[in-house]
Amino acid sequence: MTERGEHEYDVVVVGGGAAGLNGALMLARARRSVVVIDAGAPRNAPADGVHGLLGREGMPPAELLERGRAEVRAYGGQVVTGEVATAARDAAGPTVTLADGRTLRARRLLVTTGLVDELPDVPGLRERWGREVVHCPYCHGWEIRDRAIGVLAAGPLSVHQALMFRQWSDDVTFFTRAAAPPAGEQAEQLAARGIRVVEEPVAGLEITGDRLTGVRLGDGTVVAREALAVAPRVAARAGFLAGLGLRPAEHPSGAGEYLPSDATGRTEVPDVWAAGNVTDPTAQVGTAAAAGATAGAQINGDLIAEETRRAVAAYRDPFSAESEARVCELVAGDRRHGL
Repeated sequence: MTERGEHEYDVVVVGGGAAGLNGALMLARARRSVVVIDAGAPRNAPADGVHGLLGREGMPPAELLERGRAEVRAYGGQVVTGEVATAARDAAGPTVTLADGRTLRARRLLVTTGLVDELPDVPGLRERWGREVVHCPYCHGWEIRDRAIGVLAAGPLSVHQALMFRQWSDDVTFFTRAAAPPAGEQAEQLAARGIRVVEEPVAGLEITGDRLTGVRLGDGTVVAREALAVAPRVAARAGFLAGLGLRPAEHPSGAGEYLPSDATGRTEVPDVWAAGNVTDPTAQVGTAAAAGATAGAQINGDLIAEETRRAVAAYRDPFSAESEARVCELVAGDRRHGL
């Protein structure tokens, strides 16, 4: 187990969702010093339950995270509340500075900050988000099966979303919001699947007794709907990485921003890794958790390789400056600094 100073860690994990906590769990079990910085604003907070996660089906998101924090702490990992304002890197590795002024140094940085949903400007939409207004058929499709579902055009994936939700209900209406209606192959697909297309502007949602009952058009007409799907543009929570020269890019799907990384989670900046929705906008909770575990294992392997290189160098030259410093550290500890 690596010994570090009070504010120094093998790995700092920024983001305490499924990806971050599972990555931290892997690292803590590998006897790494690890701390998770969590701002406490999970993307799925409005949802009633987590779905598609074996053994945890329907569990409230807050309960899942609380269990995850307890598991990380049980292996010696730390989970602290805070928000990272900036990140930097020097020869010794990455550092992060929190909004309250605290600075933490790490040998490796794992970014699992997730995404922000940029919802269309439709009155009443945000208030119902995560309730009757949903985005993922695999997360919410079963709960709204056989109901009257509306799909609100919000980007290049909206027609695809309408075709997806058709699997859960044969009553699906696609609202173009006065934008150009689907044409060509897309129009044919919608017609073939019996999906009605409404081209009038959308003025807002109709709410009755704290339930969505329809979509109100610009002319006052209400189209009865019990659920509404929207595929919002997403933005990566990665502004604090600008000091590292690491910036979000446009995702090839057109869904919005993401932080590019390879299959193991490694980014283009040395010692910086990413996992979960921040680098994979389509990842569900189970996928994000698995990606966090993969990144954690890869980071541990990377640290082992670094430590092995240093050990070999010291073995070959037992009187090198590095080996002398290591002997001094083992014998004198902090006293070598006159403390």
